[in-house]
Amino acid sequence: MNLSYRMRLLIVLLSIGVLAGGGLLFKQLLLPDSFGVYGYYRADTIKEAALIPIRHGTNASCLKCHAYEAKFHKKGRHQTISCEFCHGTYADHIADGKKIGTLPVKKEKEITTLCLRCHNTEIKARHEEVIKTVAMPDHLKDQNVKITHNCNQCHYVHAPLKYIIRAKQITGLMEAGS
Repeated sequence: MNLSYRMRLLIVLLSIGVLAGGGLLFKQLLLPDSFGVYGYYRADTIKEAALIPIRHGTNASCLKCHAYEAKFHKKGRHQTISCEFCHGTYADHIADGKKIGTLPVKKEKEITTLCLRCHNTEIKARHEEVIKTVAMPDHLKDQNVKITHNCNQCHYVHAPLKYIIRAKQITGLMEAGS
């Protein structure tokens, strides 16, 4: 009986060794060579990701050609908002430094719909603290404006306060240069 116990133990140990060795061999065959070079992932993914065409640009990439809009956008309240947020993907407009398509320009109610992506409610930073923003439709009510008005009837979309400030300067409600 002692011999059969040793035989069973030997069979179990050999089985564990064969399974472990087979698992290691299997792992070695399946893992790519670049796995683990920079950590616990495949290093070749960096090279592969660099080959994916860029779809999005920065505001700087848009504003270098759109100088008129740049003049106002850089000073306006929307200066931190990406051009692509409103106009669409850079790659649909420019490829290899050349214009390949025209991005949509919003008109009438489309502008208001676009503005409502951010201005449909007050933004709360904390439960008791509201980030200063314009919330529709309260803004229209506060300004005694019909709810059917479009945002661009009073605001220049690239610099929302441009028309408002100019109107206040003309009417004398604000000094020039303020």
